[in-house]
Amino acid sequence: MNVARYDFACAEVNGLVYAVGGYGENGDSLSTAEVYDPDTDEWTLIESLRRPRWGCFACGFEGKLYVMGGRSSFTIGNSKFVDIYNPERHTWCEIKNGCVMVTAHAVVGKKLFCIEWKNQRKLAIFSPEDNSWEMVPVPLTGSTSVGFRFGMLDGKLLLFPLLAEHAHQTLSYDPNAALGSEWRTCDIRPSGLCLYCVTIKA
Repeated sequence: MNVARYDFACAEVNGLVYAVGGYGENGDSLSTAEVYDPDTDEWTLIESLRRPRWGCFACGFEGKLYVMGGRSSFTIGNSKFVDIYNPERHTWCEIKNGCVMVTAHAVVGKKLFCIEWKNQRKLAIFSPEDNSWEMVPVPLTGSTSVGFRFGMLDGKLLLFPLLAEHAHQTLSYDPNAALGSEWRTCDIRPSGLCLYCVTIKA
């Protein structure tokens, strides 16, 4: 990269990889952002964020980059601002109703699914079409405090429990299912404690 960084947001949009914010090598908070083109094997700096941001996450929607969560030196606590980068216009804009302290997130279809640290029993579902959030309760699976990590399979969201106990089942959420039948249990279970999940499309 052009700027050494850690604890930054990273996501792919239209075949390009974006790295945003984080901490610099001297521990300073960063507002810089850059993009990697695998065809040229080069990183290029793009317009910076309006404020430094670290501990955040990023995802791509409909050709745009969304950055949310984490902290900013210009906010008290975790930031609720959502920074949105338009690669065609090479500009950032922002909205104010983002999630904070996100412990798991995944993009399924055209929606973003998040679980926040303060509320492990609800899915926060973001729709970029109207920048709206929907809160969906997560069914009890033997504990009211068990956390989850996310995976994706056939257009469904998988919720793997952080506690490797028999009573804690893997859940499947189908956003396209009929009302009342979105949730199912799933036989896919990790062999041990599930700390992180990665979905690879073959």
